[in-house]
Amino acid sequence: LFRDGVIKGTIILIHKGINNINREKNLFYADAGVTCSKLAKYIAKNGFQSSAFLAGIPGTVGGALAMNAGCYGSETWEFVTKVLVVDSHGNQIIRSKKEFDIGYRSARNLISKNEYFLGAWFKFPLGEKIQAQEEIKDLLIQRKNTQPLEWPTAGSTFRNPANYHAAKLIEECGLKGYTVGGAQISKKHANFIINLGNATSKDIEEIIEFTKKEVLRLKNISLQTEIQFIGLKNVI
Repeated sequence: LFRDGVIKGTIILIHKGINNINREKNLFYADAGVTCSKLAKYIAKNGFQSSAFLAGIPGTVGGALAMNAGCYGSETWEFVTKVLVVDSHGNQIIRSKKEFDIGYRSARNLISKNEYFLGAWFKFPLGEKIQAQEEIKDLLIQRKNTQPLEWPTAGSTFRNPANYHAAKLIEECGLKGYTVGGAQISKKHANFIINLGNATSKDIEEIIEFTKKEVLRLKNISLQTEIQFIGLKNVI
């Protein structure tokens, strides 16, 4: 979520420039700019299974690696064998999975804090092409029926606390449909904040802060955001 105001830095859009994907025997390589959905479909087309969850992640491989993105019971790093990173001097390095501390919605580089993902190699189990493609199709139908895909969103707002679902907690607090300015907690899925057309980042952030306070007050559970904030707070 980019905050309102000025971003002091350089924003690099990699989606159209770092977008290579290929199969290397039983491994699949994807650049950081490849969409997760494209990778899922490419793996299934080659007759390998278990990639369907990637089709439900609305982002790119780079983002999925950075936060160990996941849904429907699977996570990105379950299938990573090694990654390609670049350091602040432009040196490209291949690092193994064991050089990262992998957790729920996190992937911490144990060697350096100043390296960035350029791509990764994935290993998926061999399966049947038609079955794998059907799994993706079924998952996308489920996603369409349960998530507000017809509205602009930043994806899931909060991480799921241990033994709980953030959406259920928010719904039980009566917050579905709660609106600030042009932003609203989705009536379809309570862990999504939708842009009704004229929302500011401040509107969205106010909803996030209010939701955290209400869930803590009513459920005694502290929600942590899955959304990453970019920019200085309250600077316009």
